[in-house]
Amino acid sequence: MKAAAFSVFGGPEVMRLMEVPDPHAGPGQVRVRVKAAGVQHYDCAIRGGWTPSYGVKVELPQIPGNEFAGIIDEIGDGVTGFELGSEVLGFALLNCYAEYVVVGADQIVEKPAGMTWEEAGGLTGNGQGAYMALEAIGVGPGDTVLINGAAGSLGSIAVQLAKAWGAETVIGTGSERNHDFIRSLGAIPVTYEEGLAERLRKLAPEGIDCTFDTAGGEGLDAAVALVPDKMRVCTFFAYDRIEELGLRIVRGDRSAARLAKLVELHAEGKLHLHIRQTFTLEQAGDAHRAIESRHGRGKIVLRVD
Repeated sequence: MKAAAFSVFGGPEVMRLMEVPDPHAGPGQVRVRVKAAGVQHYDCAIRGGWTPSYGVKVELPQIPGNEFAGIIDEIGDGVTGFELGSEVLGFALLNCYAEYVVVGADQIVEKPAGMTWEEAGGLTGNGQGAYMALEAIGVGPGDTVLINGAAGSLGSIAVQLAKAWGAETVIGTGSERNHDFIRSLGAIPVTYEEGLAERLRKLAPEGIDCTFDTAGGEGLDAAVALVPDKMRVCTFFAYDRIEELGLRIVRGDRSAARLAKLVELHAEGKLHLHIRQTFTLEQAGDAHRAIESRHGRGKIVLRVD
């Protein structure tokens, strides 16, 4: 099969289109013919030489990618609830930038007909990340919520989840060119620039209850200054500042049950994944350059077929 992989650690230029052996489903597993695979900063970190401390063994040449959507074409012994030809979306820790991926049957859910392949391929990672973060900081009815970096793939999902969970006011930081997009998600846009904390006080005179940070910088500093309970501030960006700022560490494993809830919200019209740009497998290096620029709005996805 064809796959986008790297044989040495380095920048986006090390990504290559390769021919690798076809994987096959074992007991409890399915093989999926991939139609789309999401691109995340996690993938870029792996490519750059970072190895997570849990559940991952990087072996060169390595295929990155941790979210996908496609069609089941092989089913291992003991799998129930899915059939050959089932359209699914799911997650893995590696190996999704490929024509085929093998995962456990507990790592996939059915793809609804109304969800595009690009949306399905890019939902799992950022969707579950945003869900875990907002759940950890207790977003709920009546809250005023700040999402720092609201136009990105992670932040834009977080805005929509906060609204779906009953937040009264959602404020989203972003570059001025992204303000219309942030408004379309249901949030009040505000720029990152100096003096952010004072502008936030004017926008939310009764205070900000909780914050999810995806961009660091001025937005995170403002959140720490304005949110009374630091356990209701979560960052998925400035990990090196968590201890210094006294914030909670949010970790968790992805699950099919949580993914199914996200799919349900999409079916209800409460969650939409904005696709910023699509690339082919051969263009995986370009996709990594695009996401590492940290500019733009929404999700970057590889189309595999």
